[in-house]
Amino acid sequence: QVHLVESGGDLVQPGRSLRISCAASGTNFANYNVGWFRQVQGKERESVAAITGRALTPYYADSVKGRFTISRDNVKQMVYLQMDNLEPEDTAVYFCAAAWGYVVDFRPLNPTQYNHWGQGTQVTVSS
Repeated sequence: QVHLVESGGDLVQPGRSLRISCAASGTNFANYNVGWFRQVQGKERESVAAITGRALTPYYADSVKGRFTISRDNVKQMVYLQMDNLEPEDTAVYFCAAAWGYVVDFRPLNPTQYNHWGQGTQVTVSS
């Protein structure tokens, strides 16, 4: 089991940067893949980025590729999302999620693959 808590959401101006964090508790954190997803009220949850547990391979949605960077520290049990050149369209509640890393045909950017979710943190991009 793994418990996730997001933090760092804020109101930022377009073009600025923000880093949000996901703190994990529980055992064997390095055995879990972790993803970031976002959701605007009334719309479907959207994939943002994901990172595998031990190989630390990153995956990005096309909408954030080149602007966002996902990273993790397995010793600290933390996952980060560095968001640069933010756009108003990035406004959403951001969730981190974890999934057991030893699954055949795992699809890292598919939210249905994840069964542990945090409560979310609000990111608002506005002038």
